[in-house]
Amino acid sequence: METSLTSTPHSVNRWQLSGTGCDRGLRAGTRFSTWTPLNNRAGNLQLFEERTTLVLHWFDLWTDGQRKHLLRSLLTRCSKPQLKYCKDLLVEAVPVTRVDFTSVLPRFLSLYVMSFLSPLDLSAAARVSWHWRVLAEQDCLWAGRCISRGWFLPYTPAEKESGAWKNHYVSCVATLDRLTPREAAERYGTLNQRSVGEAEEEEERRKERRIRQMLRDKLQEEKKHALRTRKAWGSSTKPRGARGGGTQTGRPGSGITSSSWPSLSWPPRTAGSPSVCLSLDRGPPTTAARSLEGVQASRPSKARGALSSFTSRSPLVSVTPPALLLLISSRIPAYELVLSGVKDGVVVVLYDHRGTLSALLTQVARTMSGQRAQRLGLLAPGGTEEIHLLRGCSLSERTLLTPDHREFWEKMCGWVAPTVEGGGIDIFCPLAAAGRHRSSGLALMQTLSTLTGLQVLAPMGFATGSFQNILGEWSDGRVCTGLSEQRAASPALRFVCEDALLGWCRQAQWMEEALGQLRGSWGPQLHGVSLQARGRALGHFLWEKIRLEELCVSKELTEALTEGLSALTRQGETRPLEFLAVFLTRWSEKKEGGGESSGEERGRNKGHDSSLAPLGLISEQPQMLFDWRGAAARELHHSECLYLGRLGAVLKVYQEPLTAALNSNRAILSYADIHLVLSPVTQLLELNRYTHTHTHLYDAVLFVMISVRGVCFRGFQADLHGRLQRWGAEQCVGDVLVELCSKLRVYTNYLNNYTTALRTVDKCRETKPPFRAFLKRADRTLATHMLSLQELLLCPVWRIQEYVTLLQALSSHTHSGHPDHTHLCSALDTLLGFREFIQKLKRNSERDGRMEETQKMIQGCPSLSEGNRQLIITQDAALLMSPDEKIPESLRIYEQVSDAGLFLFNDALVLTRRSVQHTPFSLAHRSTHTFLASVALGSLAVREIRHTRYVRHAFVLEGPRRSWVCATERGEEREHFLCVLRSAMSAALTGRP
Repeated sequence: METSLTSTPHSVNRWQLSGTGCDRGLRAGTRFSTWTPLNNRAGNLQLFEERTTLVLHWFDLWTDGQRKHLLRSLLTRCSKPQLKYCKDLLVEAVPVTRVDFTSVLPRFLSLYVMSFLSPLDLSAAARVSWHWRVLAEQDCLWAGRCISRGWFLPYTPAEKESGAWKNHYVSCVATLDRLTPREAAERYGTLNQRSVGEAEEEEERRKERRIRQMLRDKLQEEKKHALRTRKAWGSSTKPRGARGGGTQTGRPGSGITSSSWPSLSWPPRTAGSPSVCLSLDRGPPTTAARSLEGVQASRPSKARGALSSFTSRSPLVSVTPPALLLLISSRIPAYELVLSGVKDGVVVVLYDHRGTLSALLTQVARTMSGQRAQRLGLLAPGGTEEIHLLRGCSLSERTLLTPDHREFWEKMCGWVAPTVEGGGIDIFCPLAAAGRHRSSGLALMQTLSTLTGLQVLAPMGFATGSFQNILGEWSDGRVCTGLSEQRAASPALRFVCEDALLGWCRQAQWMEEALGQLRGSWGPQLHGVSLQARGRALGHFLWEKIRLEELCVSKELTEALTEGLSALTRQGETRPLEFLAVFLTRWSEKKEGGGESSGEERGRNKGHDSSLAPLGLISEQPQMLFDWRGAAARELHHSECLYLGRLGAVLKVYQEPLTAALNSNRAILSYADIHLVLSPVTQLLELNRYTHTHTHLYDAVLFVMISVRGVCFRGFQADLHGRLQRWGAEQCVGDVLVELCSKLRVYTNYLNNYTTALRTVDKCRETKPPFRAFLKRADRTLATHMLSLQELLLCPVWRIQEYVTLLQALSSHTHSGHPDHTHLCSALDTLLGFREFIQKLKRNSERDGRMEETQKMIQGCPSLSEGNRQLIITQDAALLMSPDEKIPESLRIYEQVSDAGLFLFNDALVLTRRSVQHTPFSLAHRSTHTFLASVALGSLAVREIRHTRYVRHAFVLEGPRRSWVCATERGEEREHFLCVLRSAMSAALTGRP
């Protein structure tokens, strides 16, 4: 066996195996043997290793082709598990990092993925490979893009043609052949669309059938009427020329003339033409001959001509009255209340305050749709000098003649009727107010009126509170002199119902404060505050207008009032109160037995003016020019009555029940607490005592209290009431105001005690459950004018500001030679100084409150209430740290250690570690602060860090022992904080406040 092996051509010489590691096999005597020891496992393994080494040595000596041939031969002899094993080895050795998804995914999925690509991206994908080009040029990808733009193939593609729609798309884009949807529909039509000619023919047929049916109905009705109204046979003779084709203008036999029916006319008859003419519901009357000609004519032009002649001569066309256009800015607080009270026939445009003039103009044009408005109303925030029409776009005397505003108002007033037809502009801002900016506001109104050619009206500002001037007198109002306040109807009532407008105006100030609270809390309190504001508005309206607590009437009175209001609506009287008084008087006489005919009663009601004087129901007041001083004085008296009503509610609703409970040994509050909280209100009522004949219960109680104390003086409201009863051009009210100013020490004591009173109420509410239950029953009811006890206690602060506003109006319209001028100026100066005192108290209170909140916010902070310390500003920042301080600052890298909070006081800077905690399932979050360090401003140095590629908006705070590197989010925040910090450091060093 071994001899044969040495003679074969595949034998291997010894020298060829040198260095291959096969010497061990040669020593075993199996180096040239083909025998495999199956039973000897160790020999089998040794022989397998020797032969593997030999084959690998041969594999290294072979060429690339020979190697591939050997691999193919081996793989064809392997089983499937062996092939899978080879595959895993290949994947592990040569991992697949990129694969063509079009070769892995099915064809329809590849096309679905490519359908999201734009035409430009599809063209780029077609250049990847031939396979991608075939997919990217499929008609299913390009047909929809072409059809949506109105591009259709002018031919039918062949069966095996590909890329037809893509080529058509490219050609259309190259020639810019794009059609709008309307142009595409006109050129190619739409699915299931009939031709234009067919639609017109069908419409004409319907018109013909309708006209013929109407002719038949009118003729039939005429015959029936003639049969019912004709006279007996032989009772009348026919007029001459009645037979044949003669002309006749009426039919005596039937009793029907040309004027008996508004829908029929009798034109002169001609031969072969009917004599009936009817008035269509959608068109004016025409002769039946012309109508029948239009019916028989097949061309649409004749029918349209007949109908157009119909329209031109119709005496029965109903004209819709022009609507009123009201523009409401989204910046108006609680504009939903205004929208809820808009009258019928008013077109409302609620526009975004952040928009532009062109956008507002487009919105108005889309809303009006070519309709003309009778008047234009504008409800937007503003003052006596300008109107904040849009954000960053105010309308004033200076900006009105700019190109943008000029174009806007010229186009806007193109939709408003001219002045001769009652058109105009009603601006709800007090541009006609009497104040320092009176000239600017009036000049704006005059310039706008000249520009648009329309009448411009605006409130004159004689009202207190937010938006209350809308309810006051306007620039064209006529006001009667004297105490009886006959206010002219406000132009705002043309747009909004009086009840809704009154409720919104009187609640506007509370709504603004509620919105401010919402912006601060911004979250869980939104629903509660919204319900509270709406409840206040509704409750205030029920209290002020309807007086539910006093409305206790019988069924008979309810019936009389219902009939009286119905009669008032039918009559349309200009003086409704006088008419209603006369009506109720006559209704009572009729009820008692003195019945009169309804005709006589209506005639007497129409002429009720002559009987009003004996009844004493009205006193005729002479008409005169507008009395500015009288308007301001009447508003002062009116607002004083409202103010006293709120102060009286404190005594009636709170003091009386609490005192009664204390006297009956069921104390809710102690005597000391009641005296501390409510006794200052009693002193204010003594100062402004109301002595009118229509005194409420709490006023009578107050009068008794004052009488017991032995106090006898006339109050401010009583003196003002007496002056208004004798009002004239030379009447004076300044001395009354000066007397009021001399007693302002009562207000001073009240304001000094105000903070203590509020804290007492809060403390008792938290610690005494009976008092908490009492407040829950009494607060925000009709008796308290929908206010809480704390809000009622704030009324004197509001009243001082109202005094200043109304005194400014009085003094500005009182000339220097008037005997009241000196007293008014003196009272105004005193009240201005007192207002500054109130503002100072408010600032001190806010400062103390901020210090308390800051103390509670910072954990582990020492006491901050030392000396005259004040919180100036707070700033959120990032606390940075550099790993190596030896590196130059231009190359130094910083890393953020934590979030920091900087609290700057007038004498120190407090640094805290800030942590943010987010509320689960909501966007709300809260910040907590932990005290880090405190540095006196006198020993603090600040240094800015220049912007580098590693850090931005950073600065260094250097104290006596250590320093901190901080950075803000924005550069503006850093500049503002460093500016305030340097100013505080300079003030601390110089010792000035």
